Amino acid sequence: MEPLQMTPIGWVRSPHAETSSIPTGPNAMHTAEGVLDIRPDLEAGLTDIEGFSHLYVLWAFHRSDGYDLMTTPPSDNRPHGLFATRTPRRPNPIALSVVELLRRDGHRLHVRGVDMLDGSPILDLKPYLSSVPEDRLRRGWLAEAEQDGKRRENEKCKIQNEK
Repeated sequence: MEPLQMTPIGWVRSPHAETSSIPTGPNAMHTAEGVLDIRPDLEAGLTDIEGFSHLYVLWAFHRSDGYDLMTTPPSDNRPHGLFATRTPRRPNPIALSVVELLRRDGHRLHVRGVDMLDGSPILDLKPYLSSVPEDRLRRGWLAEAEQDGKRRENEKCKIQNEK
């Protein structure tokens, strides 16, 4: 099989210099603002993007190396197949994020919801569109891990209230 080559269309400007600063886990809130700095020669391709509230960002885990087929995510204490998780350690270190588009400034897109490291290469952008009704979405093992986390949190609160 021939290797697939890609050229970044831009780079992420993010407040996250290290992976440890990116919130993880089932209740992680990604509220950090950043800039998707698209190459100036591709600026015409951003025409009309301002009409969308959110964008899919396909990007590369540029600091990831190697992978394991089974991984234990921070939101659970059980191992899961890497394709059932969001681990950066993947056979092809690509990622998908949804960000809120705040504004466009030429070839720079100001966004909220950045969960990428500063300098991450951007491979593509697409407008966020979902036709899947919320009642038909399934969250797999993550739903159970979230319920376990809520149960533990409720038990902690109950114990503290009894003191």
